[in-house]
Amino acid sequence: MIGCASAPAEPTDDIDSRDRIEGFNRAMWDLNYDVLDPAILRPATVGYTKVVPEAGRKGIDNLLTNLREPDSFVNAALQGKPESMAITAGRFLVNSTIGIFGLFDVATKIGLQERKEDFGQTLAVWGVGDGSFLMIPARGPSTIRDTTGDLIDGFYSPLGLFNTPLTITRYVLYGLTQREKAMAMEHLLEDSLDPYAFIREAYLQNRLHEIYDGNPPEQDDYDDSYLDEFLN
Repeated sequence: MIGCASAPAEPTDDIDSRDRIEGFNRAMWDLNYDVLDPAILRPATVGYTKVVPEAGRKGIDNLLTNLREPDSFVNAALQGKPESMAITAGRFLVNSTIGIFGLFDVATKIGLQERKEDFGQTLAVWGVGDGSFLMIPARGPSTIRDTTGDLIDGFYSPLGLFNTPLTITRYVLYGLTQREKAMAMEHLLEDSLDPYAFIREAYLQNRLHEIYDGNPPEQDDYDDSYLDEFLN
């Protein structure tokens, strides 16, 4: 979720133009961070890591990533990125065959690095603004634009062909794999004086990296001082 972030020294009462519903968002953050995560998601993730061996968890993560490749292909086409289209198609073909339906990420090993594209990024390329930052209950950070993009992705994604039990299983496994990855970053939240603002900045800056394929424009308020710690 987090590519780079900056954490303010202390919470501010000034209205952030990117977060016009901050009161609601902070309430949802408290619900997620103080209630739902410690009571449900983190214990479930810990149990998942104990029951499923690391190799099995890696295979599940690879499979879920492979299932998202058709979405990335469609959005790369909508954004006019032929190179990303070719790489995404190649990844899906290689991993679905040699990689046994995506359980093994053979494509990355032969130099086909993932090009994740979604409709939220497509909207950004088309000139649609972020809208307000949005903290979604039981899910986490987003924006109005990204939430809209996620909904649209669901209409044409081949994953939508799954029946309800399989769809629920996919969402549960995706949530567990993402929460497992976030465990390595928990100390950053614990050390932050304002975890909510930390996550907000991290999410918005990471999305900027994704939209501009790792080369975002220079910004006066941009601070990547945490980047090295994240990468480590």
